[in-house]
Amino acid sequence: MTLGMKRLVFALIALCWALPATAQIDDTPKVTARLVAEDATVRAGSTVAIALEQKIAPGWHTYWINPGDVGQPTVLTWTLPAGWKAGALQWPYPKRLPVGPFMDYGYEGNPVILASLTAPTAAKDGQVVTLKATASFLVCREVCIPQDAPVSVQLMIGGNGAEMPQTTLFDHARALMPVTSPWSIRYALGSSLDLYVAAKALTTAHPRDVQFFPLVDGMVKNTAPQTVGFAPDGLVLQLTPGKAIAKKGGALDGVLVLTSSDGSVQALAVHALPGPVPVASFASGATDHADTGLLLSLAFAFLGGLILNLMPCVLPILAMKAFALSSLAGRDRREAVRESLAYGIGAILSFVALGGLLLALRSGGAAIGWGFQLQEPVVVAAFALLMFGVGLNLSGVFEIAGFGGGESLTRSGGTSGSFFTGVLAVAVAAPCTAPFMAAALGYALTQSAMIALGIFLALGIGFALPFVLIGLSPALMRALPKPGVWMNYLKQALAFAMYGTAAWLVWVLAQQAGANAVAAVLAAMVVAGFGGWIWGATRHLSPRGRGIGALVTLVALALALSCLWFLKSAPPAAASNINVTGIPSEPYSEARLASLRAENRPVFVNATAAWCITCLVNDETALSSATVRKTFTDKHIAYLIADWTRRDPAITALLASHGRSGVPLYLYYAPGNPEPVVLPQILTEGEVLGVLGKP
Repeated sequence: MTLGMKRLVFALIALCWALPATAQIDDTPKVTARLVAEDATVRAGSTVAIALEQKIAPGWHTYWINPGDVGQPTVLTWTLPAGWKAGALQWPYPKRLPVGPFMDYGYEGNPVILASLTAPTAAKDGQVVTLKATASFLVCREVCIPQDAPVSVQLMIGGNGAEMPQTTLFDHARALMPVTSPWSIRYALGSSLDLYVAAKALTTAHPRDVQFFPLVDGMVKNTAPQTVGFAPDGLVLQLTPGKAIAKKGGALDGVLVLTSSDGSVQALAVHALPGPVPVASFASGATDHADTGLLLSLAFAFLGGLILNLMPCVLPILAMKAFALSSLAGRDRREAVRESLAYGIGAILSFVALGGLLLALRSGGAAIGWGFQLQEPVVVAAFALLMFGVGLNLSGVFEIAGFGGGESLTRSGGTSGSFFTGVLAVAVAAPCTAPFMAAALGYALTQSAMIALGIFLALGIGFALPFVLIGLSPALMRALPKPGVWMNYLKQALAFAMYGTAAWLVWVLAQQAGANAVAAVLAAMVVAGFGGWIWGATRHLSPRGRGIGALVTLVALALALSCLWFLKSAPPAAASNINVTGIPSEPYSEARLASLRAENRPVFVNATAAWCITCLVNDETALSSATVRKTFTDKHIAYLIADWTRRDPAITALLASHGRSGVPLYLYYAPGNPEPVVLPQILTEGEVLGVLGKP
């Protein structure tokens, strides 16, 4: 619905609501208006301030530049002699005016709107000029009446510029005009729209009332309450977002009106960009922000866990889950319930364990975040070896009962296999950050251990729920294909997904620790593969033959693990090949970012990692196009890569400063803006070009 259509609908509703009051309205004008010049004279080519003063009847009101739910702003239409120019109207801050089911933004009493007039350079001294205009108002109470008022003012060209008695009028009017905020202001959009003023002075001053008036209609819900809270270093105003901000994003413009404890008022012009907003405490009687933050974070963690099943970084492990699902079809329902619950318990406990380990390491001073386990080369190598082993198992080189193998496919899996499938799914999925997860994990890592572990628990429940529901629901179970010989081919085909995952992890290892590390893990795979083959080849022999086979297998596994051991002290790779976009880049550092910003140069920061498949997909689909590369070149945008493949405290601090505990994170610093624009975690080319401002 367009803005005009919306206002028409609102007006019709308002008319129906207020119709009984129309009979009581007389014909007396509800607004009188006049134009007043600050000076009696103006020099040729100079500018003079003009005031449009309204005197509004008691109980009635006119409208601000954004009238709110219903109404139209005041319009001043000039009729000027040749050469004269009129400036834009300058609006004092408005007030909230509830009318029935609507919220208007406007004025009561005697508002003064300022403008400026510039005389032509050819104007002759001594000439008296009458400047005319028509002031158009929509004046409202329960009903609205359009009104036009002809207004005029006389000026003399030249003279000595003596002040008129109306100087006090202009001083008062300017005192009500919004001023540029001396503090940084940003906002965060979730279920609420939180506007943050980074001013420790406001925490101390503790304004008794704070109200925000958006310049653009639909950015906030006008009728919703606005709740003020205080963080350690600033003020947070909690708003209800409107539909426009969800579609528009970008900057939030408006006026923030602060009323101090002594009744004095200050209005600030707001140009807020998305950014991190700290947790705030709210006054008694208001919604408790901490509780709201916890409930929202739990909900976000649950939703993030659900979505994590569909993220690119989890796709390889979905192959194992698909095989486990197919093996449930046609089985005894109690067995299916046990296996689905075993998978769920494995996944949930793994998330809680990872969260506990992350919290323990951070409390010990380690600068780490979500996905920390794949920042260590030895862990990456171990995962690569594990995935390779799972692939060999699915290919039939050897079989481990209860883990995708066994003589009877209809009995494959088992509770232990399902449990460890859940563990493995979490281990591979954890480096990725799904939508909603970033806010939840960022909140979790600032809370007590009990609250943080509760959020990790919610994340695990969301992640495990789809598989568990299939095991618990007879209808979903019936929808699965019946088991048969085809499952053997499926099992063997899925092995190649595991080999692909192993190859990807080897590539990650190459980024972290170089060619020698790759040689070590490949040697470990060869030895482990030989051990697996011996195990499979000897399992049908005599007890003595099985014993010899088991011994050889154990020796092979020990040799494979010893190949990985030296990675504990492997040096970082000499150079990273993580930039696949074709955009010339530099490594991120706080000093380099500050230097580029001091040059007033636009900067795009890409916080990424070689083990983050979501990051790599974004690079390929959103940042690698010719149009994006050309925009970077044409606008001279610096491209900084914050490579978090291996642990880096500076990048961890960058993530934490924006409320994130893991990658990806995309920031765009536009010249002149103190805060960056934070882009979505799932990028599209259009979103990138929209933020960069494609010509």
